[in-house]
Amino acid sequence: MRPLSIEGAWVRTPAVHHDERGRFHEWLRADEFGAAVGRPPRPAQANCSVSRKGTVRGIHFTDVPPGQAKYVSCVRGAVLDVVVDLRRGSPAYGTWEAVRLDAAEGTALHLSEGLGHAFCALTDDATVVYLCSTGYQPLREHAVDPFDADLAIDWPRDAAPLLSPKDAAAPSLREAERQGILPSYDDCRRLRGALPGAERTA
Repeated sequence: MRPLSIEGAWVRTPAVHHDERGRFHEWLRADEFGAAVGRPPRPAQANCSVSRKGTVRGIHFTDVPPGQAKYVSCVRGAVLDVVVDLRRGSPAYGTWEAVRLDAAEGTALHLSEGLGHAFCALTDDATVVYLCSTGYQPLREHAVDPFDADLAIDWPRDAAPLLSPKDAAAPSLREAERQGILPSYDDCRRLRGALPGAERTA
């Protein structure tokens, strides 16, 4: 696993083994994960989404604490997966980084608590699976507009974007900040054990 430019995000590109039967790769290794992230994976929920080409899901994030870390991979087709730093006080606040996830490469992405997550389906029936460190809690779930001009995410332009009504109505980053719903950088670091003073709950 290698760190991305945004602190708290890592990408893993596994060795993919091919033979006449098909292919095989290790999707997750707890030892590699723990060595990179500093704690073992602790999945509480596993999700699977299937999306038409052009579908944009996100930018999603949860209240911190408890937060929700994610380990994401694409098992059919391909997506452009985007990490957005929504943590108030972070040196990288308001920046983003994109990683292509596709079934052929088996690449996986880990996002720590407090980071925003979004993706765009690059193919029809793009199937994304992800492990979450906490279960779904609707009152703690939030979103930021994936087409916020201040974020200026470089989404693919070869298909008309398709969003859920909730994502289409999501506030801009500035409005989310005014609403007081964004996580703080220090709270997120405490959850990861980088600062003292809070129990790790992920």
